[in-house]
Amino acid sequence: MRRAIVTGGTSGIGFHVASRLREQGLAVTVVGRDADHGAEAVRQIGGETRFLQADLSSLREVEKVAGRIVADGPVHVLVNNVGGMWSTRRETVDGIEAGFALNHLSRVVLTAALLDALRAGAPSRIVDVTSSSITTATVDGPLTYDDVEQDGDYYGMAVTGRAKLAHLAHNQDLARELAPAGITVLAVDPLGPAAAATPNAAEMTPEILPPALRHLWDPIQDGMRPASGVVDGIVAAAVDPSFEGRSGLVLGPDGEPSEDLLGFLTPEISTSVRALTRRVLAS
Repeated sequence: MRRAIVTGGTSGIGFHVASRLREQGLAVTVVGRDADHGAEAVRQIGGETRFLQADLSSLREVEKVAGRIVADGPVHVLVNNVGGMWSTRRETVDGIEAGFALNHLSRVVLTAALLDALRAGAPSRIVDVTSSSITTATVDGPLTYDDVEQDGDYYGMAVTGRAKLAHLAHNQDLARELAPAGITVLAVDPLGPAAAATPNAAEMTPEILPPALRHLWDPIQDGMRPASGVVDGIVAAAVDPSFEGRSGLVLGPDGEPSEDLLGFLTPEISTSVRALTRRVLAS
């Protein structure tokens, strides 16, 4: 049976992705932080589903859970769904700003650790869930990646957008690198300018937005969509035969290829993200 790994799969968007992939006949492993939520997710999804507990903001825990996944054999689908966005700044146990750690670094480490299992499962897929928060990252000025954090005030959506753009740069690098190995690398923005009703979203306050965008808070809240209704593009990227071998595509909320977020990537950003990622992970 083909095997899928879904991070952040115990609630919200990740849970519904995992449920849909199980319906498609895949054996699904959901990775999450909370054991009770994990047990409930396994109960609801049913069938060939299991839970692995890990706090994916901790790079050490990422490595440990990756070892458990690899021990079970080939991986056919990896959905890097886990992420986070907060109104106030947080740090991980590694002393790294949490938005950059969870939305970029943890995914880099997990994906790298699973590459041999993905090669063994080829044709296989890596699906990175991205976000239009990228469009808010430049509101207060040009982006730099000289360090994990950019100078200036902390606004959670812009911080997350900067981290998501860093990971989109990594996604595009992997797409080029892994195509010959039979691993299709895709990214999906499931929401566009909308928001989904997830546990993380329930914690947010207007302060998450840069001041210039706070007038959008009420429209965002009014347009909140159920998490179950925004996963079609992610599921398609994971299993639709029409995307086989089309590495580097970014799918929009309608599940169709879109250039919108790729327009924020420049060669300079990609180069500086590579250097910063290597430096932080080597420290």
